[in-house]
Amino acid sequence: MSPRAWLAPLLALAIAGAGLAVAQKQPPPAPKAAPVTTDVPLAELPKEARDTVALIHKGGPYPYAKDHAVFGNREGRLPKRKRGYYHEYTVKTPGERTRGARRIVAGSEGEIYYSPDHYGSFRRVRE
Repeated sequence: MSPRAWLAPLLALAIAGAGLAVAQKQPPPAPKAAPVTTDVPLAELPKEARDTVALIHKGGPYPYAKDHAVFGNREGRLPKRKRGYYHEYTVKTPGERTRGARRIVAGSEGEIYYSPDHYGSFRRVRE
């Protein structure tokens, strides 16, 4: 058998094998995001979260530069809306030197959501 005769099948196997290796390295699909399933009365939120909600209703000024930034809802945990509908606000965490993980997300129609875990979960705030 000439070198060319066995080279083509060998090359085809190598290419197919490389394709399988690439396909096997693809991450599994992300689990579907958990929607907001529970409500929480405003009075049951931490004091810092209640203070942030009061600032939102007042229109600021906000203590963090990223407050009132557009929240993209990329995880899809809040109801789908057009970009720019939701805005995020920091909830101060005592003892944290950074912004911490707690956030309030407000919708343009006045709805408020609390996330204690940096958008991992949300609870709709009842005022």
